[in-house]
Amino acid sequence: MEEINYIKHLNAVFLCFSRDNRLNPTHISLYVALFQLWNQNYFKPEFYINREEVMSFSKIGSKSTYHRCVKELSLWSYILYEPSHNPFKGSRIKMFDFGTSSGQALDQSRTNNGTSSGQALVPINKHIQTLENIKNLNKRENLKNLIFENPETNGKRIESVPYQDNLKTSSDKKYNEPL
Repeated sequence: MEEINYIKHLNAVFLCFSRDNRLNPTHISLYVALFQLWNQNYFKPEFYINREEVMSFSKIGSKSTYHRCVKELSLWSYILYEPSHNPFKGSRIKMFDFGTSSGQALDQSRTNNGTSSGQALVPINKHIQTLENIKNLNKRENLKNLIFENPETNGKRIESVPYQDNLKTSSDKKYNEPL
């Protein structure tokens, strides 16, 4: 059996996941759980699984969701799933080999015929960061310039934040009154 390169395999399968619109997070979680079990079984061509263990690893709480996702992963050729229908024997899983060749991993969409002697390139998309957001700066300036009417000062206009003292803890508070 050919050796499986853990990182190359995961990078290749995640690339496939990113291009496959049929998958949802549950499928990906299930695949990662199966991949971990495959790793624990020393990457044997086939291994047996326990449904409860896989559901626990993948954080899937529903048996129907588990069965739907494992069947779809098998249908879409990410794995080969053979249910045992025997509660004392686990279902058989065969994991397919994704990107474990001994050569350089390349993104086939970047070359004309899918082969290249160069290194795979990864695009870098960064945000243009600004030091200060102009809109928020204007809002802060406008807030500073606001003048509020305070109903407790008989209509006099004062510069303050309205309802700053929501608990009415001013010095003229009568502490003998109930709250």
